[in-house]
Amino acid sequence: MKYFILFGPPGAGKGTQATSMVEKYSLRHISTGELLRKEIAEGTELGLKAKSLIDAGALVPDEIVEGMIESVFNTEKDVAGFLLDGFPRTTAQAEALDMILAKSGDEVTSVVSIMIPDEMIKERIRHRAAIEGRADDANDTTIENRIRTYHDKTEPLVEYYKGKGKYNEIDGTGTIEDVRTKIFTLMDKF
Repeated sequence: MKYFILFGPPGAGKGTQATSMVEKYSLRHISTGELLRKEIAEGTELGLKAKSLIDAGALVPDEIVEGMIESVFNTEKDVAGFLLDGFPRTTAQAEALDMILAKSGDEVTSVVSIMIPDEMIKERIRHRAAIEGRADDANDTTIENRIRTYHDKTEPLVEYYKGKGKYNEIDGTGTIEDVRTKIFTLMDKF
Protein backbone atom coordinates (compact mmCIF):
# COMPACT_ATOMS: atom_id res chain seq x y z
CA MET A 1 0.00 0.00 0.00
CA LYS A 2 1.30 3.46 -0.89
CA TYR A 3 0.73 6.51 1.26
CA PHE A 4 1.25 9.89 -0.42
CA ILE A 5 0.87 13.22 1.34
CA LEU A 6 -0.22 16.19 -0.77
CA PHE A 7 1.27 19.22 0.86
CA GLY A 8 1.18 22.99 0.36
CA PRO A 9 -0.42 26.17 1.62
CA PRO A 10 -4.14 26.92 1.29
CA GLY A 11 -4.95 27.69 -2.34
CA ALA A 12 -1.90 25.89 -3.76
CA GLY A 13 -4.11 23.66 -5.94
CA LYS A 14 -4.05 20.51 -3.86
CA GLY A 15 -7.73 19.74 -4.46
CA THR A 16 -7.42 20.45 -8.18
CA GLN A 17 -4.41 18.15 -8.59
CA ALA A 18 -5.71 15.43 -6.27
CA THR A 19 -8.43 14.31 -8.70
CA SER A 20 -5.92 13.50 -11.44
CA MET A 21 -3.50 11.88 -9.01
CA VAL A 22 -6.22 9.62 -7.63
CA GLU A 23 -7.37 8.55 -11.10
CA LYS A 24 -3.90 7.90 -12.53
CA TYR A 25 -2.54 5.97 -9.54
CA SER A 26 -5.73 4.27 -8.19
CA LEU A 27 -5.53 6.06 -4.87
CA ARG A 28 -8.23 6.86 -2.32
CA HIS A 29 -8.23 10.63 -1.78
CA ILE A 30 -8.54 11.58 1.88
CA SER A 31 -9.16 15.29 2.24
CA THR A 32 -9.62 16.30 5.83
CA GLY A 33 -11.39 19.40 4.56
CA GLU A 34 -13.92 17.29 2.66
CA LEU A 35 -14.36 14.89 5.58
CA LEU A 36 -15.03 17.84 7.87
CA ARG A 37 -17.33 19.63 5.37
CA LYS A 38 -19.36 16.41 5.11
CA GLU A 39 -19.77 16.38 8.90
CA ILE A 40 -20.75 20.07 8.83
CA ALA A 41 -23.30 19.51 6.04
CA GLU A 42 -24.82 16.60 7.96
CA GLY A 43 -25.04 18.76 11.09
CA THR A 44 -23.30 16.22 13.29
CA GLU A 45 -21.87 17.17 16.68
CA LEU A 46 -18.38 16.94 15.19
CA GLY A 47 -19.52 19.08 12.27
CA LEU A 48 -20.91 21.83 14.49
CA LYS A 49 -17.69 21.95 16.56
CA ALA A 50 -15.56 21.92 13.42
CA LYS A 51 -17.62 24.70 11.78
CA SER A 52 -17.06 27.15 14.63
CA LEU A 53 -13.30 26.44 14.56
CA ILE A 54 -12.99 26.62 10.77
CA ASP A 55 -15.02 29.86 10.59
CA ALA A 56 -12.47 31.39 12.98
CA GLY A 57 -9.56 30.08 10.88
CA ALA A 58 -8.51 27.59 13.56
CA LEU A 59 -7.65 23.91 13.16
CA VAL A 60 -9.80 21.00 14.34
CA PRO A 61 -8.24 19.00 17.25
CA ASP A 62 -5.73 16.33 16.22
CA GLU A 63 -7.43 13.34 17.82
CA ILE A 64 -10.63 13.93 15.83
CA VAL A 65 -8.79 14.20 12.52
CA GLU A 66 -6.48 11.25 13.29
CA GLY A 67 -9.44 9.03 14.15
CA MET A 68 -11.20 9.90 10.89
CA ILE A 69 -8.03 9.14 8.88
CA GLU A 70 -7.32 5.83 10.60
CA SER A 71 -10.92 4.76 10.05
CA VAL A 72 -10.57 5.32 6.29
CA PHE A 73 -7.27 3.37 6.23
CA ASN A 74 -8.96 0.46 8.00
CA THR A 75 -12.09 0.35 5.84
CA GLU A 76 -10.82 1.12 2.30
CA LYS A 77 -8.94 -1.89 0.94
CA ASP A 78 -9.68 -1.89 -2.82
CA VAL A 79 -7.13 0.80 -3.71
CA ALA A 80 -3.40 0.92 -4.52
CA GLY A 81 -2.91 3.47 -1.77
CA PHE A 82 -4.01 6.74 -0.25
CA LEU A 83 -3.51 10.41 -1.01
CA LEU A 84 -3.68 12.51 2.15
CA ASP A 85 -4.69 16.13 1.56
CA GLY A 86 -4.75 18.48 4.55
CA PHE A 87 -3.16 16.01 6.95
CA PRO A 88 -0.69 16.04 8.59
CA ARG A 89 -0.51 19.78 9.29
CA THR A 90 1.82 19.65 12.29
CA THR A 91 4.82 17.60 13.38
CA ALA A 92 2.68 16.00 16.11
CA GLN A 93 0.19 14.85 13.45
CA ALA A 94 3.05 13.54 11.28
CA GLU A 95 4.34 11.50 14.22
CA ALA A 96 0.80 10.21 14.89
CA LEU A 97 0.48 9.23 11.21
CA ASP A 98 3.79 7.36 11.43
CA MET A 99 2.42 5.42 14.43
CA ILE A 100 -0.88 4.66 12.66
CA LEU A 101 0.98 3.33 9.59
CA ALA A 102 3.50 1.39 11.69
CA LYS A 103 0.61 -0.69 13.12
CA SER A 104 0.32 -2.32 9.68
CA GLY A 105 4.04 -2.25 8.89
CA ASP A 106 3.66 0.69 6.49
CA GLU A 107 5.20 4.15 6.18
CA VAL A 108 4.70 7.33 4.19
CA THR A 109 5.76 6.72 0.58
CA SER A 110 6.35 10.35 -0.41
CA VAL A 111 5.33 13.93 0.29
CA VAL A 112 4.33 15.89 -2.82
CA SER A 113 4.56 19.57 -1.85
CA ILE A 114 2.99 22.18 -4.15
CA MET A 115 4.46 25.56 -3.21
CA ILE A 116 3.23 29.07 -4.09
CA PRO A 117 4.00 32.55 -2.64
CA ASP A 118 1.71 34.19 -0.05
CA GLU A 119 0.24 36.78 -2.44
CA MET A 120 -0.81 33.99 -4.79
CA ILE A 121 -2.38 32.16 -1.83
CA LYS A 122 -4.60 35.20 -1.16
CA GLU A 123 -5.60 35.56 -4.82
CA ARG A 124 -6.44 31.88 -5.22
CA ILE A 125 -8.43 31.64 -1.98
CA ARG A 126 -10.54 34.69 -2.89
CA HIS A 127 -11.12 33.22 -6.34
CA ARG A 128 -12.14 29.87 -4.82
CA ALA A 129 -14.55 31.64 -2.45
CA ALA A 130 -16.26 33.33 -5.39
CA ILE A 131 -16.55 30.12 -7.42
CA GLU A 132 -17.43 27.61 -4.69
CA GLY A 133 -19.29 29.93 -2.32
CA ARG A 134 -17.11 28.85 0.60
CA ALA A 135 -17.65 31.28 3.46
CA ASP A 136 -14.43 30.11 5.14
CA ASP A 137 -12.52 31.48 2.12
CA ALA A 138 -14.23 34.89 1.84
CA ASN A 139 -13.03 36.74 4.95
CA ASP A 140 -9.64 38.52 4.73
CA THR A 141 -8.94 38.09 8.45
CA THR A 142 -9.60 34.36 8.15
CA ILE A 143 -7.34 34.14 5.08
CA GLU A 144 -4.52 35.94 6.92
CA ASN A 145 -4.98 33.66 9.93
CA ARG A 146 -4.84 30.55 7.73
CA ILE A 147 -1.62 31.75 6.07
CA ARG A 148 -0.07 32.56 9.47
CA THR A 149 -1.19 29.18 10.85
CA TYR A 150 0.32 27.45 7.81
CA HIS A 151 3.69 29.17 8.26
CA ASP A 152 3.81 28.68 12.04
CA LYS A 153 2.53 25.13 12.38
CA THR A 154 2.79 23.40 9.03
CA GLU A 155 6.09 24.57 7.53
CA PRO A 156 8.11 22.64 10.17
CA LEU A 157 6.86 19.50 8.37
CA VAL A 158 9.18 20.34 5.49
CA GLU A 159 12.20 19.64 7.70
CA TYR A 160 10.51 16.63 9.30
CA TYR A 161 9.96 14.92 5.95
CA LYS A 162 13.29 16.08 4.49
CA GLY A 163 14.91 14.33 7.44
CA LYS A 164 13.12 11.12 6.47
CA GLY A 165 14.02 11.52 2.77
CA LYS A 166 10.31 11.74 1.87
CA TYR A 167 9.93 15.42 0.91
CA ASN A 168 9.56 16.45 -2.76
CA GLU A 169 8.71 20.04 -3.74
CA ILE A 170 6.83 21.11 -6.89
CA ASP A 171 6.58 24.72 -8.13
CA GLY A 172 2.83 25.39 -8.11
CA THR A 173 2.89 28.76 -9.89
CA GLY A 174 2.46 27.36 -13.43
CA THR A 175 -0.67 26.25 -15.22
CA ILE A 176 -2.72 23.37 -13.85
CA GLU A 177 -1.36 21.16 -16.64
CA ASP A 178 2.28 22.17 -16.02
CA VAL A 179 1.98 21.44 -12.31
CA ARG A 180 0.22 18.12 -13.01
CA THR A 181 3.03 17.03 -15.36
CA LYS A 182 5.62 17.77 -12.65
CA ILE A 183 3.61 15.80 -10.09
CA PHE A 184 3.19 12.78 -12.39
CA THR A 185 6.90 12.78 -13.24
CA LEU A 186 7.65 12.63 -9.53
CA MET A 187 5.01 10.01 -8.64
CA ASP A 188 6.04 7.72 -11.50
CA LYS A 189 9.25 7.11 -9.52
CA PHE A 190 7.26 5.33 -6.81
